Amino acid sequence: MRYSACALIFVLFLTPARSLEQESTAISAAAAPAPSATPAFYPVPELMSGFHQLYEQKFDQARVTFSDWHSSHPEEPFSEVAVAASFLFEELYRQGVLTSDFFLNERKFLHGIDGKPDPVRMNNFRDALTRARMLAKKRMKTNPKDAEGLFTLTLAAGMESDADAILEKRQLDGLKRMKEANEYAKQLIAVHPDAADAYVAPGIANYIIGSLNPGYRLALWFGGIHGDKKLGMAQVGKTVEDGRYLRPFAKIMLALAARREKQNALAQKLLHELTQEFPSNDTFAAEYAKAMGLPVPAIVTR
Repeated sequence: MRYSACALIFVLFLTPARSLEQESTAISAAAAPAPSATPAFYPVPELMSGFHQLYEQKFDQARVTFSDWHSSHPEEPFSEVAVAASFLFEELYRQGVLTSDFFLNERKFLHGIDGKPDPVRMNNFRDALTRARMLAKKRMKTNPKDAEGLFTLTLAAGMESDADAILEKRQLDGLKRMKEANEYAKQLIAVHPDAADAYVAPGIANYIIGSLNPGYRLALWFGGIHGDKKLGMAQVGKTVEDGRYLRPFAKIMLALAARREKQNALAQKLLHELTQEFPSNDTFAAEYAKAMGLPVPAIVTR
């Protein structure tokens, strides 16, 4: 069967048989020890600044910020996965993926972009992933349950699934990376059940899979993957409420899903918040204008 691009892209690190709430409850009952403070789970000002630059589409500046921090913390893999995210986000913006034009177009929503991604940017993206994985696995040689390493490997596999499926349309490769990310995610939740940033991917996966036609959903159901649009939006909402680095990403994704579901008040609220927080991001401003029924480009009062 041919999987749709978006079904693969946004499944990222979906835990197939159990929700994140179920995983968290099970681990809490087992009294899992809290992981050590690491930058993936405790906001580092420099990294927060880099992600702020990323969401303002200042991609080169974000990469400098991430690289500068990494030079002082060469053993930490999260800064390298952040560099990879900057290249991926840049290409997603360039291709118009994070817009209502993409989300409200059923063909694009289910089958991915037109054309091809920038080859240099994609090479840089994959090089950063290689470095991130190397550092993560080095940490995990000492502690196989290292939360920082697991989060890095989860994000790396999830982002590569994105790139393979939606940007490069290599569906089989995207599916393989998705399954890899699923396994790392389950291990991550087992040691860090309060990782709010982790909710965004299974939430989007639930929403996307729940939006597929019955034939696709049935095929994925037999593979142990279930979709529920309402649950998916609620899960993304958890990252909106308590996320750190991925909170703005969760906001734009929840806003676009809300537009599809004609929940206009929610979409307007989230997009207005994004335009206030990231005034340099023309995409957020344009999406807010569209949600408000204003012409684009438009001068939006913030």
